[in-house]
Amino acid sequence: MSNTDALADEKGRRSLERFFEPLRALPGVEADALGSFAASGKNYSLTRLTFRGPNSADPIRIGIFATIHGDEPAGAMAAGRLLQDLAQSPELAEHFWVQFYPVCNPTGFEDNTRHSRRGRDLNREFWRASAEPEVRLLENELRTGRFQGLIQLHADDTSDGIYGFVRGHTLTEALLRPALREADRVLPRNPNATIDGFAARDGIIYDSYEGVLAAPAEMTPVPFEIILETPHHAPMDKQVGALVVAMHAILREYRKVVAFAQDI
Repeated sequence: MSNTDALADEKGRRSLERFFEPLRALPGVEADALGSFAASGKNYSLTRLTFRGPNSADPIRIGIFATIHGDEPAGAMAAGRLLQDLAQSPELAEHFWVQFYPVCNPTGFEDNTRHSRRGRDLNREFWRASAEPEVRLLENELRTGRFQGLIQLHADDTSDGIYGFVRGHTLTEALLRPALREADRVLPRNPNATIDGFAARDGIIYDSYEGVLAAPAEMTPVPFEIILETPHHAPMDKQVGALVVAMHAILREYRKVVAFAQDI
């Protein structure tokens, strides 16, 4: 799932169907189409892929969101790779329901553009009464999904290393640190004191832009929210590999946190 050229159709445009077809066919994966909206005379929807791990009658719900910027395909590839890993080794998702939204900006994904085909940066539209259909569909998922954790996958063309943002639950930093340590084995971490215009420490940023995809402010209990950013100009396989090992670390560490809390 790390070769974007394999996703191109006969006209050279990325094909949503070629991306999703093998993922829908994985054992244990449930696929749903969310809503419908038109762009350039064609109908689109957002795809949700759900994997329910063993022993998940009372599940830990994690949402993974990627490609809200359509020219950052590494996130979609990494989400697909993680889903393949879970389908092959379901015990990795024990106690979890992991819901994947690998392509949050389908027209931008097809066109290889940051913005949607309506010319909007969707990651500045959340919780601002946006009229953009992709944002409305995702906001509904964020309201109703009962997520205990949110992971977003991005790429930054101004960074030479991987880094992350922390939001939400106070344990978020404790999850991101081991994730970055694992990712360090694949791509170097960004060590700068300022990253993307924000103060940073050890590759971690504690602030973010307004209007980014996030849990609703009134949501309780507060989920952890992690945004992972790879260096956009790094080789695609390295970006995908770094994101995948980071997500594995987050799931593993969060399972430990939940188990510890239940033993108290």
